[in-house]
Amino acid sequence: MRAELVRDVMTPGVVAVRPDASLVEAARLMRAQDIGGVVVADGQEVVGVLTDRDIAVRAVAEGLDPQTVSAGAVCTPDPLVVGPQDPLRAAVTLMREHSVRRLPVVEDGMPVGMVSLSDLADAWDAKAAPTP
Repeated sequence: MRAELVRDVMTPGVVAVRPDASLVEAARLMRAQDIGGVVVADGQEVVGVLTDRDIAVRAVAEGLDPQTVSAGAVCTPDPLVVGPQDPLRAAVTLMREHSVRRLPVVEDGMPVGMVSLSDLADAWDAKAAPTP
């Protein structure tokens, strides 16, 4: 199968935290799920994306207390999003133009997954692999 749409390569399901969750809570969730970023959601609305790098650079490196600082205070607010029916090239273009590594996938206003550079690389590898 040739991956052409975001839905073909995205990681389905959403790992999310509330905006008022502590950075420690978010980091533990990332560790448990073996992921590098989570959606910050207020109910079903995506309000941000929080990555392990955000925690390190925007909080820890600034001397902020990860026990008391919220995910909403450190996340990238109003993130760029793609839809599951969007072409992969649209996701790639957004990532390149805005220097981001992850995009929430939103359908009918609700988060349904995440697409990352790793997902795109895996799809590229599968496409480039010789067929037996």
